[in-house]
Amino acid sequence: MSPSRRKRGRPKKHFRNRQQSQNAGPSCSTRHTDKTNRQDLEETISAQNRGHEETSMDTEDAATDFGWSSIIPVEILLRVFLLLAESEGAVPVLCRVSRVCRLWRQIASSKDLWRRVTVSRCWVIPDEKDPPRTRKRMMKAMETLIQQRLPRVSDFSLHKWKVESSVSFVLQNLSQSCPLLTSLTLSHCHQVTEKDLLTIGRCCPRLQNLNLQNSKVQFDAVQRFLEKYGARIRRLSLSYTLHMNSIMAGISRGWCPELRLLGVNVPMTAKVMTFPLSIEGFQASCPKLEVLRFINVPWQAKPEPELPAAASGFPELKELWLSKYVCTVTDDVCQKLLKGSRKLRVLVLHGCCKISPQALSALPCTDVERLNLGMSCRDVVPAIVSGSHLLTSKWRHSLKELDLKGQFYTEEDLAEAFLNLTRGGGGGNGTLRSLNLAGTRATPHAVRDVLLSCQALTHLDLSSCQHIPQGLDRVYHGRGDIKGCLTDLTQSLQEIKEQTPDEELPPLN
Repeated sequence: MSPSRRKRGRPKKHFRNRQQSQNAGPSCSTRHTDKTNRQDLEETISAQNRGHEETSMDTEDAATDFGWSSIIPVEILLRVFLLLAESEGAVPVLCRVSRVCRLWRQIASSKDLWRRVTVSRCWVIPDEKDPPRTRKRMMKAMETLIQQRLPRVSDFSLHKWKVESSVSFVLQNLSQSCPLLTSLTLSHCHQVTEKDLLTIGRCCPRLQNLNLQNSKVQFDAVQRFLEKYGARIRRLSLSYTLHMNSIMAGISRGWCPELRLLGVNVPMTAKVMTFPLSIEGFQASCPKLEVLRFINVPWQAKPEPELPAAASGFPELKELWLSKYVCTVTDDVCQKLLKGSRKLRVLVLHGCCKISPQALSALPCTDVERLNLGMSCRDVVPAIVSGSHLLTSKWRHSLKELDLKGQFYTEEDLAEAFLNLTRGGGGGNGTLRSLNLAGTRATPHAVRDVLLSCQALTHLDLSSCQHIPQGLDRVYHGRGDIKGCLTDLTQSLQEIKEQTPDEELPPLN
């Protein structure tokens, strides 16, 4: 082969290799060991500044030589990458920007940027159908990512990893390389073992937040973990299991005294059994609780004498979410649960048909911003038909969201409730932003008055309302859509008035 032909072939080979590296997946950035400490970044900044002194960026040659990716100062790139990593997560944002050029890869490799990482759909998820060689390669890429990029990670999430031993592999590597971990989320993952959780608890002393919702956890792994390391847990999210009775009993005995958030949900396919809950013991053991979420959880209050230590209830509680299965929650249970909760802002009682407005209006909280009393079409027909005006009278100054979906309040009761929202037709209501009246007996007159007064309203649901004219019973989004609804309602009422003889009109008060 002639020398000229060899020269022509070399650039082509170099271009092909470069193109392959650019087309590589996100995991390719983890196969190179780059300098990522602050000293390296300072050296890069100094070198770039020297280059700027020698070459003007205003010339076309400078743009051609350095390219647009090299013109941006390193300080700005570092700040931009940090904002992207905080808002979108390090994966896949930093993996993608690292493929632009060597400078970007060096900056994106800084360990300070890899503090919040989520590995899910943007990563190649191992599958049971993959050959062993493919799985081994993916596990090696994950190991490299953790060891080289995540020594300073504080928030790590893993989603939909279901292959045998893959979750254990990840958790063991996190335990060895990530001592600063404070938050761990395992969602829709399989085979989370007791050994894995205990290892994470032992090797990550800063771990405070644990989310295991929708994951398959080994037998009593949660109980063992909370019994040993629950004293430092502040946010705990679980899915219902047949061992929930033991878990809640342990929490009520003092396993998690620093708990701020407790969330329990029930998967659609789970077998559920009602378990007793000691409200007084729960309150005494978790006095700092701020958020309590029982979504479709089948529990009932355990009858026992009140404990003196629980006299103050949950004084720091800001959000309470109960829904559907908690039909056993009555007025007495609700008042006992929210005793002393003056800071409550969110009250969601979806499907709780046995709690009356009279009991809610007697609660000590005075500034509820979100009130959800909605009933789904599959729920039992509520027997309560009055009292909505008590709720709007108590919280009309603070309500931002009100959901009365499926409630059977009478037309007169709803009219009085809306009159409270409109402040008697006076200065209007600038607080309410969302109103759900789907399936209620709200009248066009009452809805029109609400729309005239509540100028901040941006969401309105009139679906399946019995008295709303056909075509107007739908969902409205945004101020423009709601103003159109007001115009149509006013026109419809005017047409009804013109078609109705004067003697049939109701007398004016």
